[in-house]
Amino acid sequence: MMTKLRSQWRRLGQATRPVDPRTRQVLEERWDELPPAARTDAQALGRHAVGCEGTHGVFPRCNLTCTPCYHSKDANKVRVDGQHTVEQVEEQMRLLEERRGPRAHAQLIGGEVSLLAPDDHAATLLRMRAHGREPMSMTHGDFDPSYLRALALDSAGAPRFARLSFAAHFDSLMRGRRGIPRPRSEAELNPFRSRFVEMFQDLRREHGVHSYLAHNLTVTPANLPEVSGVVADVSAMGFSMLSFQPAAHLGDERRWRDDYRTVGIDDVWAALEAGLGQRVSWQAVQLGDPRCNRTAFGFRVGDSWVPFLHDQSPGDLAARDRFFAHYGGVNFGGTPPHLLGVKLVRVLVRHPGDAAVALRWLGRCVRRCGGWIQLLRAWRAGQLRPMTYVVHSFMDAADVVPAWEATCAGVVAEDPAVRATQERLAACTYTMAHPETGELVPACVQHSVLDPAENAGLRRLLPLTVVS
Repeated sequence: MMTKLRSQWRRLGQATRPVDPRTRQVLEERWDELPPAARTDAQALGRHAVGCEGTHGVFPRCNLTCTPCYHSKDANKVRVDGQHTVEQVEEQMRLLEERRGPRAHAQLIGGEVSLLAPDDHAATLLRMRAHGREPMSMTHGDFDPSYLRALALDSAGAPRFARLSFAAHFDSLMRGRRGIPRPRSEAELNPFRSRFVEMFQDLRREHGVHSYLAHNLTVTPANLPEVSGVVADVSAMGFSMLSFQPAAHLGDERRWRDDYRTVGIDDVWAALEAGLGQRVSWQAVQLGDPRCNRTAFGFRVGDSWVPFLHDQSPGDLAARDRFFAHYGGVNFGGTPPHLLGVKLVRVLVRHPGDAAVALRWLGRCVRRCGGWIQLLRAWRAGQLRPMTYVVHSFMDAADVVPAWEATCAGVVAEDPAVRATQERLAACTYTMAHPETGELVPACVQHSVLDPAENAGLRRLLPLTVVS
């Protein structure tokens, strides 16, 4: 009897450990891998997060065309095969779990995810979850509610998932969307964006399946003047993240239309702030290299956006430092509430002063929102929800190739531009796995260096026309 009780107590202790030992180890490894310039007080990589992950070589084909397109010219000559996708994702997730720890966010990305049969799509998401990944399906959003229901529900009509995460890419640079094959402006896409959100709202109302929705938009000189309007319009639609990607010269060069170097991360961020009519604080928390990523975590209260942490508030920065020091690596999103509560109590027992710091931080947030009454009004009106704004800047293939060659050779380049690209790759937040070699690579390396040969091989393995 005592042996059984001790065993149960030991299991409970392991289940409520604030940070898994393997997570602690990979965070320390990630911090050591960062370039010295990236190891700042604001840096979340290696202190709280290991970074995001993505799949590759699973379903590169897409049924829309974009200018630009980051896939190689062979991508649309590859057949979408559900069994191949499930098997490859299983192997990639196994390596990611082994090398990057038990929990991470991972994108199911290739070409267009809705070209997978719903059952294959669901099976793939379940494999990702089995390896501790929180999956997000990347889509152009041009699919019907029937597809979403077939994905979310099993053959008996019961939910397969408590929550689904999707990132939908809508912009005027895309061609072939049903109902608007050649949009002339970003505003013309607003009804399609709203319809996408409504599908998930209906799914929750009818079947209890929650969702997290992100909105992606590629920015070129052609649509930069419309970005502020997109921010103003789309922020109110029900998405929880708006992400913008300044275009880069990588992928299929036949689809390059402009000199994309004329649009940088500063230009896009300025348009974002113009759309919100306010400064958007992002410097308090950094993910990777600021030349690649800017992320502003906060929430919408009515028509306003409020940051969780303000970069000009000494109290907020002190709270951030305590969070990284005492709660870095705690799995907030993937832990059941009752277990998470015990984990947080265990940390507070060791650091009781954190409670006062947290209460003062909460007070500052409430004041930024206009007070408790304003918060309550927004909540009752359904106008209180998390909102994250992101700008992620990919690099040109011509820059990535020599930088990666130098990195693989163990050389720090003398050329300042090549060395800067090496630094950005070393601090990359977005990783892809190659089980055949055991290698983990940054996404820019995957797209710029590895995709062309990989997709050429997939074209032979999975030809569009199957001859019996």
